[in-house]
Amino acid sequence: MKDISKNKLSQSVDKIISKYHGKPGAILGILKEIQERNKYKYLQKEILEYVAKKIRVPISKIYSIATFYAFFNLEPQGEHSVIVCRGTACHTRGSKNILDFIKKTLDIEKLSEEKTSFTTRDKKFTIKSLACFGQCALAPVMSIDGNIHSHITQQKVKKLIKHI
Repeated sequence: MKDISKNKLSQSVDKIISKYHGKPGAILGILKEIQERNKYKYLQKEILEYVAKKIRVPISKIYSIATFYAFFNLEPQGEHSVIVCRGTACHTRGSKNILDFIKKTLDIEKLSEEKTSFTTRDKKFTIKSLACFGQCALAPVMSIDGNIHSHITQQKVKKLIKHI
């Protein structure tokens, strides 16, 4: 994708840009819709550069928005999203062990403790950790494809992942 302006993708992006032209929060809307239309749910560097050029905004502003909001992804995501809460209540109720169990179950090896997002080699799952879901009374909590599951155990994880 060396020259985005010469393919169908640019036409699609141009339509999205025109849809949000002059509206408050236009950049957020543009980036969100572009990401949703991407098979792997992420914003490619070339796309960010193209959007910046088309709307006449510095790439640094586009990039700062894309990196500030947690719902934007700059790397390819899996078909399914698994998010584990790592807030205090969830942590004290074993969310670290749940996260480690998920990594082991999905055969994700040698992962950095500092990294908060991992995608399986087959791109079926992206596993993330989040600071807090705000569901402390239900801890530990995790989300699979946007559906929140509470009082998570390793057995529940096995069952949930098996049914995906």
